[in-house]
Amino acid sequence: MSATDTPARTERVAGTATTTPMSRMTALARAELILLGRNKGTVFAALFIPFVMPFSVRAGAEEMDLGKAGLTIGTLVLPAAIGFSLLFAVYSALVGVFVVRREELVLKRLRTGELRDVEILGGSALPAVLSGLVQSLLLAAGCVALLDLPAPSAPHLAVVGLLLGLVMCAALAAATASFTKTGESAQVTPLPFTFLSMLGSGLFFPLDLLPDRLASVCELLPLTPVITLVRGGWTGGLSAAETLGALATAVAWTVLAVFAVRRWFRWEPRH
Repeated sequence: MSATDTPARTERVAGTATTTPMSRMTALARAELILLGRNKGTVFAALFIPFVMPFSVRAGAEEMDLGKAGLTIGTLVLPAAIGFSLLFAVYSALVGVFVVRREELVLKRLRTGELRDVEILGGSALPAVLSGLVQSLLLAAGCVALLDLPAPSAPHLAVVGLLLGLVMCAALAAATASFTKTGESAQVTPLPFTFLSMLGSGLFFPLDLLPDRLASVCELLPLTPVITLVRGGWTGGLSAAETLGALATAVAWTVLAVFAVRRWFRWEPRH
């Protein structure tokens, strides 16, 4: 009996001791969520600003000729609200997370354990990404209720746009953290991308109302395809070529950000 039971008992013990990538990332995400909750400044920026900025967009939208672009106040404000959530709850928050954890030697210590590099970055980013996802869903529901928006004409485009935006902003945050020296400078280095996206990706001004040449340049910005897909999901006005172009641009920026992280991301404090 002992000879028969030993392999099974050994297998059960081994199975209990074995961890999976998802379990390791979940444990790291749980610890990161606790640390993130202690940073009141980051929590305020991530949770409060995305809910306030859409009111500014709505106030400005009343002075625009949105009908010329085939839009309404709702189809301008809703994608903008999701864009603000991606910028502040995901991108800006994660730049600070990656930099501070690196400067505190947390990332270096994690690399000495069972976690792989991609699991460390993914687990650290998971709370902010989930926060951005929940925020985006709440903002979408609020815009639909308050601005009398109909159901989306192509919901799959909105879903794909949001998911691509979450992954891309997390990757861009890690890439930005690669060139950020301290936790203090992490409050500054995200600003160029944030302001450029707010002004040029269709959050405040629809690209259809911009000069053609300027609009063509703005279409290549990282956040523009996300806003285009989310807005197209509600209006149903995207052609197949426009959809493929937006998808290709978003994927290209994500791949470029991942390459930058693999090439330049630092796991130890910068001196």
